[in-house]
Amino acid sequence: MKGDTRTADLLAWAPPEVVQTFAPDQVRAASLRAQVSRAVAAALRDCDTPRDEIAAAMGAYLGEPVPKTALDGYASEAREDHTISVLRLMALVHATGDVRLLQMLAEPFHHMVVDARHQEAIEEIIDLDRRDEVAEYLDGLERRIEARRRRRRGGHR
Repeated sequence: MKGDTRTADLLAWAPPEVVQTFAPDQVRAASLRAQVSRAVAAALRDCDTPRDEIAAAMGAYLGEPVPKTALDGYASEAREDHTISVLRLMALVHATGDVRLLQMLAEPFHHMVVDARHQEAIEEIIDLDRRDEVAEYLDGLERRIEARRRRRRGGHR
């Protein structure tokens, strides 16, 4: 109804992303180093927190100072001598909450970063798949056993 603010628009609902990733054009680059720089830059750009506050949060997480200029260097493709370390990347994820950075690390190894709340559902699907595989194996085993029994009965006549 026009003017109705209490009824939700069901067509506007979209399921949450299970795996959060950067859009390919955000991180497309000629080298892995440049791809990481572009991902850091995208994470910083998409975060509502100013870089100096992100640097301070990273420093607090690591227990060591992280200057804002270091973040600027990590986000610059031109600064080939200034690639973010794994520890600082962890601190950046902590400070920004942007797990796309972790997903970028997992993807080349055919893995994904999924919220821990989905673990039980994923494990259930894995168990169901295993159950189906075992059922197929048992069906084949039963057929082989039955075929042997038929051959034995047929050979003894």
